[in-house]
Amino acid sequence: MPLEQHQERRYPLEPIRIHDAALKATEVLEGKIVASAPLQGRLEIKLPKVMLGKTLGERTQLTCQIQVDGEACRVTVDAYPLDALERKLLFGARKGVTETAVAWFLEQLERNLGL
Repeated sequence: MPLEQHQERRYPLEPIRIHDAALKATEVLEGKIVASAPLQGRLEIKLPKVMLGKTLGERTQLTCQIQVDGEACRVTVDAYPLDALERKLLFGARKGVTETAVAWFLEQLERNLGL
């Protein structure tokens, strides 16, 4: 299983609404916003080891890119695990942690969008 995760979704909504929903999803997951550029459709966050009352193996760095794609928006999420010093973890990550973090982020995002 790869350490890095890449997922894409399409939503028939305006980019700023998706960005706001992503900020709320970050808050629910108790993440920390590293960079937020709503006009460029970019959000970078760090997710903790403990989310939704469950302890995962590592922290996660997640980037959410929102692009207008015809009548809808394409949301691209890229993520990778972090070590204890918040550096990119290159080996030794626990299986499924980054994948779970991305799934929970997208779940919260869609919940905030009312989907």
